[in-house]
Amino acid sequence: MGGGEEQGMLLGRPTPVVDSYSPGLLYPIPRAAGRALISCDAGLPFRGFDLWHAYEISWLDADGKPQVRVGRVSIPAISPNLVESKSFKLYLNSLNNTRFASEARVAATIRRDIASVVGTDIELELFEIDDASLCGRPLPGLCLDSLALEVSGDAPPAGEMLLRVPGEVRQEQLHTHLLRSLCPVTGQPDWASVWIHYRGDALDHSSLLRYIIAYRHHQEFHEQCVERMFCDIQQRIAPEFLHIQAFYTRRGGLDINPFRSTDPATRPLPRLNRQ
Repeated sequence: MGGGEEQGMLLGRPTPVVDSYSPGLLYPIPRAAGRALISCDAGLPFRGFDLWHAYEISWLDADGKPQVRVGRVSIPAISPNLVESKSFKLYLNSLNNTRFASEARVAATIRRDIASVVGTDIELELFEIDDASLCGRPLPGLCLDSLALEVSGDAPPAGEMLLRVPGEVRQEQLHTHLLRSLCPVTGQPDWASVWIHYRGDALDHSSLLRYIIAYRHHQEFHEQCVERMFCDIQQRIAPEFLHIQAFYTRRGGLDINPFRSTDPATRPLPRLNRQ
């Protein structure tokens, strides 16, 4: 990440409360730089979305009365930019004391502003706070977290860590709640669950869990971590299909759930209870 980008980024910097609508707060981060590090900068091997939940969306109605909603934002993985999380939070806060004629106008404004920053159309749904569809759900498949595992050192994640089970082809869903990665700007830890669904040469479960734990000291944005996982698994076992999604816990009223898949028609899973 170059010095110019760091100067404009809000992460890790004290920021005053902005009390009026300020779309200029939204800060883009080009995806190309991160993808170049994992050989994913040309001919993307995946499609998918960055699925965000925004729990602190609020504005004033035409009479000046506060309204609150939970937002679900889907940003396509093919967009040239991702949106930096602190800038997203501050942008949403800037709506708090702004009057809008209708909820539809709020939604249209947020869609337009985010789309202009990420470089493509996005999806947005606004939910009542107690909407049942926001309830967390368990992940499908086998949880790897009870595996007995010896982890030595602080080796960075590498595709070579992933082992195949000789002579076996499987279709299986696996998940773990042990992902921890570090923000590339602040160095602070981010926690997540990871879900993987594939059909192909069988992955050795212990090696997969060891690989995910290896992100413990790895500094990269959430979206980039998931794309690195996708590319490493795909290059290691050449699956017929592969879906992978990480469910990062909430920070600043936002959770991020990057989803990548070989199938452009497949949709992300909903949020988890831990979020």
